[in-house]
Amino acid sequence: MSRVPQPQFSFADLELLQQGVQLDPLLQTISDFLADHGELVERVRRDLERGLKNPATGRSGLTAPQVLRALTLQRVKNWDLRELRERIADGYTLRAFTHFFAEAVPKHDAFHRAFNRLTPQTLEALNERIIRTAVALGLEDGKKLRVDTTVVETDIHHPTDSTLLWDTVRVITRLIGQLDQWLPQGVEGFSNRTRSARRRMREIQRLTPTQRSQQQVRKYEELINTTRQVVTVARQVLKKTRTVRGLDPLAEMAVRTLRQEIEHYCQLGERVMDQARRRVLEGEQVPTQEKVYSIFEPHTDLIKRGKVNQPVEFGHKVFLAESAGGLITQYRVLEGNPADEDQVEPSLRRHRKTFGQAPDLYSSDRGFYSERNLRVSAQAGVGLPSIPQRGGQKTAERAAQEKSAAFKKGQRFRAGIEGRISVLFRGRGMKRCLAEGRQHFELLVGAAVLANNLLVMAQLLIKKQKRQRRAA
Repeated sequence: MSRVPQPQFSFADLELLQQGVQLDPLLQTISDFLADHGELVERVRRDLERGLKNPATGRSGLTAPQVLRALTLQRVKNWDLRELRERIADGYTLRAFTHFFAEAVPKHDAFHRAFNRLTPQTLEALNERIIRTAVALGLEDGKKLRVDTTVVETDIHHPTDSTLLWDTVRVITRLIGQLDQWLPQGVEGFSNRTRSARRRMREIQRLTPTQRSQQQVRKYEELINTTRQVVTVARQVLKKTRTVRGLDPLAEMAVRTLRQEIEHYCQLGERVMDQARRRVLEGEQVPTQEKVYSIFEPHTDLIKRGKVNQPVEFGHKVFLAESAGGLITQYRVLEGNPADEDQVEPSLRRHRKTFGQAPDLYSSDRGFYSERNLRVSAQAGVGLPSIPQRGGQKTAERAAQEKSAAFKKGQRFRAGIEGRISVLFRGRGMKRCLAEGRQHFELLVGAAVLANNLLVMAQLLIKKQKRQRRAA
């Protein structure tokens, strides 16, 4: 991590700046904006120094401006870490934008470690600060708001009980094998059951509908018993290796880490066996909140949105609220699969807190409709809640309102957030989170929103400067 706020400017840096190479106007505007708002960099610096006893000593690393600018560049261009490093190292303009100038660019894993030091709360604070700056500069007034929800996928395979049981067996067996290499006496009494578990998993997957009714229960019993044996013996290994003497510090740390991972996957394996037993053997319908959809991403939720081409999605539902200028003023990673209509009241409270008043137009699709939400919107001071009625017989007054020109205009305005979601997915890499863990998932969403807001802010600032020049 960084040990100095800003490295000393060298003669090589000065020569680089004198080459006359110009940044892209959008990137230049983003660079100027970040340079003018040091409080954004300060939040990043506090995350990088979190947990360090003496941040002023030690080997130099990435500075806070470099981390913030590199993260922004990665999301703006939708590059992976290796391409990010290569592009910065090969380009004069990107070196200037990320404040590397003539110094050596570290390897991709340095960027990975620095980005992972950030917290979702920091990125949320950065986005909120950008919105408040846009309001202070007169770039956004918050008179129009459009909202929607989408699903960001986690990096998992399609879950079935058989594949989850197989995952449990193979991962625990692999970790026990690594533990065996670190221990002086090795691991005794653990049998490798991956072949039999894989065989049963494949047999279950190949069952025809007719065979499934006759053989599925028996084959699942065999696979569950194999998994239970692996988990039981793994716990016995953990008990035997609780105290091991004669290890050097490196081996001791590796053994401790492996033991924690084995215990973690044993606990998840027990949950997987329980849900397979209840669902397949006993015919019970297991509640969604009790299910495990991946032992690698156990925080994954099952989302059903009634879409024909995607009846089931695995990830997290994300709520987004966008202003008329294109700034994402609110975003939240939701727990489970809550109804869209539950998001109206919190979003109005958050909007009033940010802009000091309710929007004149609140536009959404019919999933946000409820009679209570219409009353809440009226009480909050919303001029026109453009939310189509969902189901039921419409009254004459309601039918006339939805046919009015203002309501239809509000619905055309609502369609813009679909395009914004598409840009976040295709252009900012928010479609699928490849990082592991709930915190890294929220980091991806926050970084994608941050890149979007900085780009939109830059576009608004450029337009404002053009208007001022024309007026002059």
